[in-house]
Amino acid sequence: MSAGLFGLLDDVAALARLAAASVDDIGAAAGRATAKAAGVVVDDTAVTPQYVQGITADRELPIIKRIAIGSLRNKLLFILPAALLLSQFLPWLLTPLLMLGATYLCFEGAEKVWGRIRGHDSHAAPTATVGEDAENQMAAGAIRTDFILSAEIMVIALNEVADQAFWPRLIILVVVAIVITLAVYGVVGLIVKMDDIGLNLAQRSSGAVRKIGRGLVAGMPKLLAALSAIGTVAMLWVGGHILLVGTDELGWHFPYSVVHHLEEAVHHAVPGVGGVLTWLVNTAASAVIGLAVGAVVVAIVHVLPFGKAHKDSKDAKDGAAH
Repeated sequence: MSAGLFGLLDDVAALARLAAASVDDIGAAAGRATAKAAGVVVDDTAVTPQYVQGITADRELPIIKRIAIGSLRNKLLFILPAALLLSQFLPWLLTPLLMLGATYLCFEGAEKVWGRIRGHDSHAAPTATVGEDAENQMAAGAIRTDFILSAEIMVIALNEVADQAFWPRLIILVVVAIVITLAVYGVVGLIVKMDDIGLNLAQRSSGAVRKIGRGLVAGMPKLLAALSAIGTVAMLWVGGHILLVGTDELGWHFPYSVVHHLEEAVHHAVPGVGGVLTWLVNTAASAVIGLAVGAVVVAIVHVLPFGKAHKDSKDAKDGAAH
């Protein structure tokens, strides 16, 4: 009787250890998947605050909340089921789709670079008007933009856990969707309220607190500019790296081989910090590839007769004619 009881307890303990290990594995995989999507996350964080510019302070957080709920709905109800079905029944499509999303990332990054060169912001802030209809339209537009970014995030995350069984893969992607949404829109909420917090602190009696408040108000534009720049570099790096690895997986080994040999040369040339320099070489090469690919897409979209610039010019001429 006692032997049977101790055997049962041993089995329960073994199952508990196995469950704990599974939780740790899922947590680690979710962390890796989230880190891989960092480039898109930074861009999402940089873009969203622009949708509440010009809105009264009391409406900023409710609109951010609506966009966050829409983002989570995008990820969990639409993108996640499609991604799981794809990975379960058509896994060979994952790499081409990931590369397609990476090409879009490169395009977005290169378009931002081109916009800075021309003196125009490629993510110009929407014109804010007053009224419930305007708020609904603004939130809907932000959620549509988020759908594209969320799809890229989930596909990148899925690629990191494609070797997992179905249920762990599902749990990991749900965790990634929730964590990224909370992180992005939590940070966005802090950013859009930073000037209000600063104004409140600037009216306090303490001189040090007032100084901090003025610093927060003055720092918000700089923070948004820094986020935009970091987001641009991150998109080019992540997009270029996905394309570099994807072409190698699809059979075109030359680009990856060149970067790999360059990494090895740097690693052996500087033994002490070779690992760090190797990562920097790969990151720089990926960013250059991303910028090159993005520049080609920007040229196609904005220069060729069927591109965006041609269409906008034609619409403008038609409008002037009328």
